[in-house]
Amino acid sequence: MSLLRAFRPSCLRPLCKTRSYATKAATKPAAAEPEPKSSCPPNTVLVGVNYLKDQPPVLALPDEEYPDWLWKLLEKKELPYDGPGGKAEKVRLRKENRQRIREQNFLKTQ
Repeated sequence: MSLLRAFRPSCLRPLCKTRSYATKAATKPAAAEPEPKSSCPPNTVLVGVNYLKDQPPVLALPDEEYPDWLWKLLEKKELPYDGPGGKAEKVRLRKENRQRIREQNFLKTQ
C-alpha cells in the first residue's frame, strides 16, 4: 500500500469490496480476421517522427509492409542457462552490477 493511499480520507474508500469469479471464455470464430500488430491504423500521421523542415508528414504503413523482425524487437530475450561462467550468468551479473552502481550513485546524491 502506498503512503498516499494510507492517508486518503475514508469517505473516498469503497465501503465494501466485491469479488467476481472468472467465467469460461467464449470460443472465438475460426480466425476471421488477423489481429493487428501495430497500435495505429494505416495512413495515420505519426507525430514527432518527421523532424526535418519542409518534408511531407510521415504516415503509418499497413502491418504487411513492415519487415517481420520489427515485431520481434520488444520480445524479451531468453538466454539458455549454460552453467557457471556462461553467457546467461554474465548477463545476469552485469545487470546486477549496473543496478548496484545506480543505487550507490543515488545514495551519494542524498
